[in-house]
Amino acid sequence: NEYKSYLRMSEAPQIKSAPTGGKHVGKVKNKLPAAIQITAEQLLREAKERQLEIVPPPPRQKITDKTELAEYRMRKRKVFEDNIRKNRSVMSNWIKYSRWEEEQQEFQRARSIYERALDVDHRCIPIWLKYTEMEMRHKQVNHARNLWDRAVTLLPRVAQFWYKYTYMEEMLENVAGARQVFERWMEWEPEEQAWSSYINMELRYKEIDRARDIYEKFVLVHPKVKNWIKFAKFEERHGNIGGAREVFERAVDFFGDEYMDEDLFIGFAKFEENQKEYERARCIYKFALDKLTKEKCPELFKAYSMFEKKYGDRRGIEDVIINKRRFQYETEIKHNPLNYDSWFDLLRLLEADGSIEDIRDTYERGIANIPLVSTKQGWRRYIYLWINYALFEELAAEDIEKTREVYRACLDVIPHKKLTFGKIWLMFAQFEIRQKNMTAARKILGTAIGKCPKPKLFKGYIDIELQMREFDRCRKIYEKFLEYDMSNCNTWIKFAELETILGDSDRARAIFNLAVQQPLLDMPEILWKAYIDFEIEEEEHDRVRALYAALLERTKHVKVWVSFAKFEASIDELSRAREIYREADKRLLQSQLKEERVICLEAWRDFEMEHGDEKNQDEIKKKMPRRVKRRRKIDTEEGGEGGWEEYWDYVFPDVDGDSANIKLLQMAKMWKKQQDNDSDSSSGHDDDEGD
Repeated sequence: NEYKSYLRMSEAPQIKSAPTGGKHVGKVKNKLPAAIQITAEQLLREAKERQLEIVPPPPRQKITDKTELAEYRMRKRKVFEDNIRKNRSVMSNWIKYSRWEEEQQEFQRARSIYERALDVDHRCIPIWLKYTEMEMRHKQVNHARNLWDRAVTLLPRVAQFWYKYTYMEEMLENVAGARQVFERWMEWEPEEQAWSSYINMELRYKEIDRARDIYEKFVLVHPKVKNWIKFAKFEERHGNIGGAREVFERAVDFFGDEYMDEDLFIGFAKFEENQKEYERARCIYKFALDKLTKEKCPELFKAYSMFEKKYGDRRGIEDVIINKRRFQYETEIKHNPLNYDSWFDLLRLLEADGSIEDIRDTYERGIANIPLVSTKQGWRRYIYLWINYALFEELAAEDIEKTREVYRACLDVIPHKKLTFGKIWLMFAQFEIRQKNMTAARKILGTAIGKCPKPKLFKGYIDIELQMREFDRCRKIYEKFLEYDMSNCNTWIKFAELETILGDSDRARAIFNLAVQQPLLDMPEILWKAYIDFEIEEEEHDRVRALYAALLERTKHVKVWVSFAKFEASIDELSRAREIYREADKRLLQSQLKEERVICLEAWRDFEMEHGDEKNQDEIKKKMPRRVKRRRKIDTEEGGEGGWEEYWDYVFPDVDGDSANIKLLQMAKMWKKQQDNDSDSSSGHDDDEGD
């Protein structure tokens, strides 16, 4: 009623328009929303409430005689047949029809309906199950057995038929028949659960030998590790320890080296552990760890660790820890073969406790990973791997020929045109020296200098010849060194020092003379200082003065002047030293180098304080500058103004511009002081008038 009232209210009133020119205009509906609205939820709720209204049940029909029963059955059969005729493939109609006939105790008709359904679709599993269940409910065993035979023959891959068939035979205590059914089923090689059901049936009747025979076939049909372990546990559970061990051994042989699995060895070792055969278990663990790769047996290694912690000694536990660390390093190397730090860790672990062949094999694996870059930084760790390999062969393996081969192979691998490592050449030469083969060592170093000359190679070769007291060879090597790099001042100095040590001052002086004449030197100040120190040690003072004079012609640096003056002072030539200071001050004044002149004046002042009289001291004090703070503009990189900055400057008394500035500052200070005095006097006069 509410819905009808809603519809009445929602009907929009019609608006009539006035006629225009004798023609009627069409009616326009009012499309505005109704004043009272109803929701979809309310509509659905009302519909549901109407469905819940009590509907009277259909009248019960009471059948009183056989005629009415026959008519009723005819009507029902006609309904079922019509449903089947409409759609023969709907198996639920067939099942309902047969169930109704079964309720009417018409078993022949029910069987006929099931047979008709099987003719339509013999692959329908529910039809077979309902058919056989009907026969079993009514204790028609032979009919049920025939049906199961037909079902497993037509559909041998349906495990449900086999399970129900064997269950029926076992419930009928027909063990032989159930066994026969299982044997027929096993010919089809079903899934693992079927074999387990067969074995469990035999075990229920204490047929151990038959169960063992089934296991023998089972592990061949389904050759999985877990099935072999089940077989072994079956033998162990029934007290056949030897048989269980034999099963494990057969499993190891069956899978071989290619298809080894860690679970099999874990089960085998735990079996031996349960039998308190600890040495056997340990051997099994070690055999498995040797055969299997580390990535495939993490659980095996964990089980071995637990075993050693429970039953092993200190040595065994250490072996477990070492193997664990080795597995970790091997994993890191597998992920990144160029991670040479992991190779070093692994080799250090193996060298602590490992066989020579194993260590050598690991070194060979490591050096096979050549760096992909052509930079020295990228090759450095790799070369240290070669160095460790050579030292291992020499010191640990004590294989001299193998050590020599390692050095040669390393030198062949290095791309000497792009980069080289002097350390390898020198270590190879030192190795030959330890073998008392000096000729081979010289040949190696000569090849190195000719193929890839480096300062390190020259220095190492010279040190070796110095230790052998072969000074003529040292001279030749120095000559080659200087031909390679004539700008290296350290080489000139070392060459001259060698001649000085040998007592040949003329040769040393000639080397220094030749060195200072070179147009390009990396550190000429060191070379000149060494030359001057050499002449000072030789007490050739005139030569020293000549060197200082020559050096001052090349440079006017203040340190050269100060050093020259200090030299004269050291030999008690005070007047010469004072003249040098004056000359230096004069030159620096002309060059307008204020900071350098300050350094010179401070050194001169220190000299006069130590060696001069009051007159000379007063003279230098008058020359000392005054330090003042000044400001200057800052220019940016773009050329604009960047502001102002403060800096310290030196004001020298003997500079005209500076003297004028000083006088100006003094006059400004005097004027400021006079202004302050005038202001004080005027303020005092005003106070008197007020009084």
